[in-house]
Amino acid sequence: MDNLLSWLIFIPFAGALLVGLLPDSKSLLMKIVALVATCIQLVLGLLLFVQFDGSVAPESWSEAFQFVELVPWIQLKVGTIGFLQIDYFLGVDGISMPLVVLSALLLVIGVISSWNLTQKVKGYFMLYLVLSGSLIGCFVALDFFLFYVFFEFMLLPMFFLIGIWGGPRRSYASIKFFLYTLFGSLLILVVMIGLYLSTGSFDEFGNQVNTFSLVQMMDGRFIDSTLLAPGSGFYLWGESLRYWAFVLLFIGFIIKLPAIPFHTWLPDAHVEAPTAISVLLAGVLLKVGGYGLFRICYAIFPDIAIELAQPVAILGMISIVYGGMVAMAQNDVKKLIAYSSVSHMGFVLLGLAALTSEGVAGALFQMVSHGFISGALFLVVGVIYDRTHDRQIEGLSGLAGKMPKYTFFVVLFFFASLGLPGLSGFVGELLVLIGAIGAESTNGLFSRWIGMVSVLGIIISAGYYLWTLQRMFFGKYWTKESAWDAKMLDLTPREWLMLLPLAVLTLLFGVFPSLLLDPIENTMQFFVESLLNQGQTYLNL
Repeated sequence: MDNLLSWLIFIPFAGALLVGLLPDSKSLLMKIVALVATCIQLVLGLLLFVQFDGSVAPESWSEAFQFVELVPWIQLKVGTIGFLQIDYFLGVDGISMPLVVLSALLLVIGVISSWNLTQKVKGYFMLYLVLSGSLIGCFVALDFFLFYVFFEFMLLPMFFLIGIWGGPRRSYASIKFFLYTLFGSLLILVVMIGLYLSTGSFDEFGNQVNTFSLVQMMDGRFIDSTLLAPGSGFYLWGESLRYWAFVLLFIGFIIKLPAIPFHTWLPDAHVEAPTAISVLLAGVLLKVGGYGLFRICYAIFPDIAIELAQPVAILGMISIVYGGMVAMAQNDVKKLIAYSSVSHMGFVLLGLAALTSEGVAGALFQMVSHGFISGALFLVVGVIYDRTHDRQIEGLSGLAGKMPKYTFFVVLFFFASLGLPGLSGFVGELLVLIGAIGAESTNGLFSRWIGMVSVLGIIISAGYYLWTLQRMFFGKYWTKESAWDAKMLDLTPREWLMLLPLAVLTLLFGVFPSLLLDPIENTMQFFVESLLNQGQTYLNL
């Protein structure tokens, strides 16, 4: 299909416009429009997955992308600097393709989860569909300016979705989310401007043409002696400007990931957000941070990625262990899962820092797997919250006898998250640990003790998940409020429809991880080789 990626982006925008034109009394029709728009996205995403050619072995980033769409957008002469060039430039490779499909699936499930919404339905689904298009846009944009537009565009819908439809402390949570993300965005903006001034070429008339093309930046097409060109000689406080650009980008993206110490917005946002928005927050928005590290931070600054490999790995290790320990102390199930996300996203940092094929493939697999599992975990919390309007672990006991089908899904997703072999969570963490522990002998970037200490994260996650199961699901049946007892019915058909696809994928990718690893293998191999070779070249300048 021509313009497949554009359809993926703009169908939900068209759906948002259609919802806005409907009268307020047509709330059911609004939900149907949202469901149809996201289902079309999912079908197109699956078509993308099927048609993606994983056998392509690129020799440069310009050869790595498929389904490319390139249309000149803004061209402007800017005085002595030269020509400003911004393109509508889309494409996917082995890094972005699985994240697009993951997003499309979770967006459909989010609409199903929101089906019982009765307040301000029009506003909710308009914002939801705008968020849907913006998320996909982030993963397929290959022009930095276009990426930044989508990156910022998804900030406002999420702010209002939490701030209007959230819990009692929704204003605090939404403002905190907004300020943290805005701070990270400003750091990214500063580097984006510096990269624009440093990247480009000269036309046949000798005019300098600057560009926001991520492909040219990743391929190292910098203009000599510019601010962020390798070996340009520009320094600040004893370090090169490229070093500080990497640091600013890194902070900007790990706020979104999130990692220690920029994680504190996440538990508040999760606790106050509606269930569907928690699903998107954990399953997709956090992955935008990880994707930014892959696509922009590491691929454009490979020299600094090599130089700072050990500090990044240590930060990942701290996130893994600290996030798990704080999760164990929670009595609110939503907060427990939020802190577990901090822990599991630490594996993404660790695998990426290793710069081994196993490590980076494991980091990407972990992002996709965590999207399925964390989305499902927030859905199962939403099942209980819909019945009791309470999320306290100590408020329920013995649910296994009362709600056996629900308990099956909880056990499955808890065990997947703690890394049980045969489930998808195991594969990503195993690959990351193999890559991290082997990094010392493979490329010598950091010591293997960092990977060995990170294994503690799996032990800790087993502790808080098993303890939660023991307190809430086993033993004598009991509820804190007697009025809850009549509402403790097992899963409804709508809840089955939400949970079953995620359960199937969790099992499928756990038993057959090659379904994901094979299409991304060549991209991951090129990613590692390119970073190591290009990084060493830049360091020698």
